[in-house]
Amino acid sequence: MPKMRRKTDLPQKRCAECGKPFTWRKKWAKVWDEVRYCSERCRRTR
Repeated sequence: MPKMRRKTDLPQKRCAECGKPFTWRKKWAKVWDEVRYCSERCRRTR
């Protein structure tokens, strides 16, 4: 069984639009370097 990680141990970034911090998500695993926005709303209003 894989070792569990706490949410505080995951990588974080700041949103380019609103400036809020957001944490890594599994669906972003392959493209984490390209992720710039915390949500679709921020991405649309860029």
